[in-house]
Amino acid sequence: MTSALRIEPIPILSDNYAWLLRDTRDGAVAVVDPADADAVGAVVDRRGGRLDWVLLTHHHDDHIAGAEAIARRFGARIAGAAADRHRLPPLDLALSSGDRVVLGTGADAAEGEVIATPGHTAQHISFFFADGPALFCGDTLFSLGCGRLLEGTADEMFASFRRFDRLPDDTLVCCGHEYTESNLRFALSVDENNPALRARGAAVARQRAAGEPTVPTRLAEERAANPFLRAPDAGELARLRRAKDSFR
Repeated sequence: MTSALRIEPIPILSDNYAWLLRDTRDGAVAVVDPADADAVGAVVDRRGGRLDWVLLTHHHDDHIAGAEAIARRFGARIAGAAADRHRLPPLDLALSSGDRVVLGTGADAAEGEVIATPGHTAQHISFFFADGPALFCGDTLFSLGCGRLLEGTADEMFASFRRFDRLPDDTLVCCGHEYTESNLRFALSVDENNPALRARGAAVARQRAAGEPTVPTRLAEERAANPFLRAPDAGELARLRRAKDSFR
């Protein structure tokens, strides 16, 4: 069945992505992590000039810097983690794990489930839309990688990954950065004989040679090739993260 949710990556800053979501049933539009209001606003204008929601995964400036400006410009509401509201722009909707964000007003409007995903930051959240299906995971899970443990622990990140276990294999992983090539180099250094990883590497080379983004990827691909998501326990995840932090 064709999804009613249309998803578009918006390249911003040096290697970030904001994500534009449109519910084709009633035209409702949201954007995830719009750090560059001008770049994102230009895309919103080209797509019809409607923006209903600004969804924030965590408090870092390269994810939230443009949120207030773009919300004012289009009359959108801002949603983010209730527990992190002191570090976010003023929230119209303060969210906790298990809450829902409804894009439109119809009975069948697209809904995003809030999933607590601490690890990169203490109050990081992700949004899962079953209509995609699509996961907007900020800096928790990357294509072939994961976020640095800046405020959280490997135990927290491992638990965050386990919350993704129930999501379907065809879930689109819509992450916050174009880090796939560097993540690939590290992944091959620790799992070079993995055929799924080698196949992903060949696909990444083709995408980048064509000037295309390497995301979104599918959760099935990450389950097969991402060494961090494949880590059997928090101890191994911590070892991999330390190794990646010093990898050159």
